Amino acid sequence: MTLANEASLREDLAAAFRLAAKFGWHESVGNHFSAAVSEDGHSFLLNRKWQHFASIRPSDLLLLNATDPDVMNGPDAPDASAWTIHGTIHRLCPNARVVLHCHPIYSTALAMLADPELKPLDNNTARYFNRVAIDRGFGGIADEAEEGLRLVQSLGNHKTMLMGNHGLLCAGETVAEAFENMYFFERAAQTQIIAYSTGKELAILSDEIAEKTAQGWDPYRGMADAHFSYLKSTLEPLDG
Repeated sequence: MTLANEASLREDLAAAFRLAAKFGWHESVGNHFSAAVSEDGHSFLLNRKWQHFASIRPSDLLLLNATDPDVMNGPDAPDASAWTIHGTIHRLCPNARVVLHCHPIYSTALAMLADPELKPLDNNTARYFNRVAIDRGFGGIADEAEEGLRLVQSLGNHKTMLMGNHGLLCAGETVAEAFENMYFFERAAQTQIIAYSTGKELAILSDEIAEKTAQGWDPYRGMADAHFSYLKSTLEPLDG
């Protein structure tokens, strides 16, 4: 990756943090987004420890090596859970170029249910039909190597993982794609939680219609770039 491309990636990832804060997806000064810089994914960008999403500039992002055992011993070491989750994914899953993990309210509420499956109820929920990994092995704050390995195994080749009793993780080839993935999953989770709140029986789509609807989203992949480009244009520039 050229310096120009890395600069563009830094700009997009910093924008994703600030947009997540605008949407209320942030949680104090926790949670983490990352993006691979190298082809093998081992070199990646990650937010600094305990910096609020709304304040993150492109130059604030750490450039780390997922295979470096001394990362957590440095003076600017990232949050332990960030290294466990993102470091492990970038080390073992080179196809997960961008990894966004946070705790959006509705997605997290869905993750708390005994049955956290996103049901195919409409266009947005059916978008994820048979396309979501669900991790059911929550073991507390993810700061142990075993937790990272389990999450990698749970994620597999999926781009969306609902982390039971925890939150949401979305991956993509670009920041725009991963962000759009999180945007639509959170909207879908909101729809389902509201539908559940009525206490009425859900009108769940058949597997055939759900799969047809999910495949129908494929031609709309370019929406992510257009949407993210607009969202970036709404951000106020940070000083400095």
